[in-house]
Amino acid sequence: MSIFRNVVFIAAISGLLAGVVLAALQTYATVPLILKAETYENAGGHEHVAAPTGGTEATAPAAGTEAPTAQAAAPVEEEAEAWAPADGAERFAYSALANIVSGVAFALILVAVSEFAGGIANWRQGVFWGFAGFAVFTLAPGLGLPPELPAMPAADLGARQIWWTLTVAATAAGLALIAFKQSLPLAILGVALIVAPHIVGAPQPESHESPIPADLHHSFVVAVTITNLVFWVVLGAVAGFVRNRFMSEPAPSLNGRLA
Repeated sequence: MSIFRNVVFIAAISGLLAGVVLAALQTYATVPLILKAETYENAGGHEHVAAPTGGTEATAPAAGTEAPTAQAAAPVEEEAEAWAPADGAERFAYSALANIVSGVAFALILVAVSEFAGGIANWRQGVFWGFAGFAVFTLAPGLGLPPELPAMPAADLGARQIWWTLTVAATAAGLALIAFKQSLPLAILGVALIVAPHIVGAPQPESHESPIPADLHHSFVVAVTITNLVFWVVLGAVAGFVRNRFMSEPAPSLNGRLA
């Protein structure tokens, strides 16, 4: 059972550090963009619903829509009064906590899978495992479902979750076939698995009209992608370093232990 305790210990340390790093990066890279998008949402959300055409500027509603708009605004105002962490230290604390929990969960997946392949020998190997995690959980799903800002339209949540899950599973399986199976047919199958979800296509909203400027959304997608890349690289590197430090002796892989 010691190998399972080691997996949990390595995941806890690497997830903690990577989560704190991600929270710090988000404070300067993504949170300001989200707050800026919320100003567009609050300023142009109602007009956007009534506007016949898309664009980055809100337009006035038709004369006959004033009363329904006022009625629709009431629940929105009630939702706006819901609790939210205050800007500054409180927002950072809650963001860091969420990122740490996510980091530990992702680290458990990364370390456990790597143990089946023999384990991460050092931090350099950990970086490559981090790149793999980034490709599986961020890059591949993001090609079809890019990160969204407030007030942006989106397809049905259930359909998006199903597509995201299948894309992650297909990408992970495809990379495994390419990396660990010395076979050209299996490598071709791996490429096919990686490409298949994008041929099918991700669920899309009925309309892409949004008050959010295109350049703001583009900046947000780039910021989220870069911060997640750093998160995964740190996660993999720390996992490799900690495993090498505390499991210096050659440790059997989970595959060998369970065989």
